Amino acid sequence: MRPQPRRALRIALAAALVAVPATVAAASAQAAPAPATSVRLAGVGLDDPHKKDIAMQLVSSAENSSLDWKAQYKYIEDIGDGRGYTAGIIGFCSGTGDMLELVQHYTDLKPGNVLAKYLPALKKVNGSDSHAGLGAAFERDWAAAAKDTVFQQAQNDERDRVYFNPAVKQAKADGLRALGQFAYYDAIVMHGPGNSSDSFGGIRAAAMKKAKTPAQGGDEATYLKAFLDARKVVMKKEEAHSDTSRVDTEQTVFLNARNFDLNPPLKWKVYGDSYSINS
Repeated sequence: MRPQPRRALRIALAAALVAVPATVAAASAQAAPAPATSVRLAGVGLDDPHKKDIAMQLVSSAENSSLDWKAQYKYIEDIGDGRGYTAGIIGFCSGTGDMLELVQHYTDLKPGNVLAKYLPALKKVNGSDSHAGLGAAFERDWAAAAKDTVFQQAQNDERDRVYFNPAVKQAKADGLRALGQFAYYDAIVMHGPGNSSDSFGGIRAAAMKKAKTPAQGGDEATYLKAFLDARKVVMKKEEAHSDTSRVDTEQTVFLNARNFDLNPPLKWKVYGDSYSINS
């Protein structure tokens, strides 16, 4: 599995966690961008179950070189990016707070689970790349927990709470259809929530300086191009993000085809590999 951008994790979130307590960082991770005027949208949104599955396949093609996103519940690895372990369907990291919150949520749902005993260690290593109290035993237990449907649900819950739901909500408020909702989701997964210049909120703000959102009366294609261009500027600032093919040969392909509803068949490339979703 190649160490691709999301595995390098959310820049603003990681940087903040080095300097602040986990509880503060967790709160900032949940901070949604400023709301925009809501508009009535035609078509099916990304929160439709089938469209959401498509979104997960698209993200997995970039993150895991596979469309089988459900196989990633068991994924765990230290890719040497300074954020400790990266794991699960959305790249939860031991050094950036979201892995801690995931295991806490799992324990709330199922006390005494196989990962619960690692909560003290996860609290201690938060904000660092340390494996202290974790190590090979933690890796084995993570893989074992991944077979538990409760742990799978916990991963789904945290993905939705921190990343998917805020992205789709903001995109809908901005008058964007499924493609724009996906562009927001993919950006928030890689760059993290928040409003710093290199986070999702900062990218959106930079785009809005160049073009109006549909909710503001702007053209959807023009705004989405501005958003993707602003994202690429941020991606190129860090070596781990410098390959922008998930924008250039994936999202831009759909945009150029004016497939705003993200309807199959879909064909794209990421890092030179070709993928397709036919239905």
